Amino acid sequence: MKFADLRQGMVIKGGPVDVTEAEILEFAQKYDPQWFHTDKSRAERGRWGGLIASGWHTCALTMRMAVDAALSDSDSFGSPGLGEVRWRVPVRPGDTLRLEAKVTGVRKSSGRDDLGIVTWVWAVYNQHKEVVLEIDATNLFELDDQG
Repeated sequence: MKFADLRQGMVIKGGPVDVTEAEILEFAQKYDPQWFHTDKSRAERGRWGGLIASGWHTCALTMRMAVDAALSDSDSFGSPGLGEVRWRVPVRPGDTLRLEAKVTGVRKSSGRDDLGIVTWVWAVYNQHKEVVLEIDATNLFELDDQG
């Protein structure tokens, strides 16, 4: 999507993405090797009653959905950072996730004529319509002559 296509209040949908046990284990072993992400039998006896995905894995899946839904082939060139990141419900093997990104603000930079700023809330839902993740995100966009 181009900056000019984005409007406050619009909702951009992405996904679905299926989460597998193998992916949970692979990501966790590489990046977040805590036992509730990597040890299936211990996780079954733990607080969560089974293996759960790392929150960072969920964020990575969310980023992929955002790129596929809106950022691929856009003029977005990065982000100055995130606001809050809220993991609401654990993601488990077999879950199917989908993204709803609600645009909360679209503006041109007051200091640079070639910069557009988009703020949005990315909400990720599982197949039970439970919110598993919310992210307050900001993206920066190059503006062309029409921006």
